[in-house]
Amino acid sequence: MYTENTKINNQISIWLILMFIIISIMIVVGGLTRLTDSGLSITQWELFSGSIPPLNESDWIIYFNLYKKIPEFTIQNYDMSMSEFKIIFWWEWGHRFLGRLIGIFYLFPLIYFSFKVKISKLLNLYFIFFLICFQGFIGWYMVSSGLVDRVDVSHFRLSIHLVLAFLILSLIFHNFLKIKVNHNVESKIHIFFPIIFLFLIFIQISIGAFVSGMDAGKIYNSWPLMGNSYFPNDNNIYNLFKISAFSDPSLVQFIHRNLAYFICFYYILVFYKIYKNKMYDLYNSINFLGLFIIIQVVLGIFTIIFGAQIYIASMHQISSIFLVSSCIYFYYINTNINSQP
Repeated sequence: MYTENTKINNQISIWLILMFIIISIMIVVGGLTRLTDSGLSITQWELFSGSIPPLNESDWIIYFNLYKKIPEFTIQNYDMSMSEFKIIFWWEWGHRFLGRLIGIFYLFPLIYFSFKVKISKLLNLYFIFFLICFQGFIGWYMVSSGLVDRVDVSHFRLSIHLVLAFLILSLIFHNFLKIKVNHNVESKIHIFFPIIFLFLIFIQISIGAFVSGMDAGKIYNSWPLMGNSYFPNDNNIYNLFKISAFSDPSLVQFIHRNLAYFICFYYILVFYKIYKNKMYDLYNSINFLGLFIIIQVVLGIFTIIFGAQIYIASMHQISSIFLVSSCIYFYYINTNINSQP
């Protein structure tokens, strides 16, 4: 709780859940921006001036001419028409506009609550605001990687951008739970287990960004084998232990698949431990976590089989929001460091 005033706590919780929703929408729109190859359509940062979209034909010509100067156009989209450009432009503009709204919707209520609650009790919320601002910089840092020598953004920078978005989402949801959910349950598993879960899920999100950034989901569109074998036959298993593996599409897809299997195996172990020790208070959280793991894996398989089609790939990313949220909840109710092992 931030204060003894129930009304203020309820207001903060409503604000946080609304931020959770809009940031979730932001993540989905960001994924669609990537899937539609729209992320490089606006070639300048335009922190404030970019809030206003093109209002006339001359404005559109200026934006289109700037786009024509980057490799994505000169090498890949050289025959793009103005109407086609407008489609990718609106995706990127909408993504940036949502980012600005998030900053505004977060800052002004935060200032309001700072007059109602001691600032010392809101430092964690100020830290989240810092991360939101930093995310804007990371977004431009990502976009700038695709403006000079390549037709796409760096998958490493894309990964940082996505992981940071999920970190912000997780912190907001965790703060919401601190207000609305009592975690003083009688039976708990050691905090080590949910921490490992969170670590694995965030690593998987990072690798998933590699898959998306390199269009690795459009190769080896079969399951459970990658083509005719378990390991991709266009590669050598020794390459898996090199740093360059994270820039190799077939190896990145292989890592993404097998990390999913490992997460499922780890879940079964934790699930067994909870039910074996009759930790009744954890049944709901571990069951929800398992449900979203299953959904995520199934959608991941469909994404591969159908060649990363936009609707299925987008559902895969939406499902990841529910998966991370359920993992945060599982972690939250086990935050007592003295919980039983």
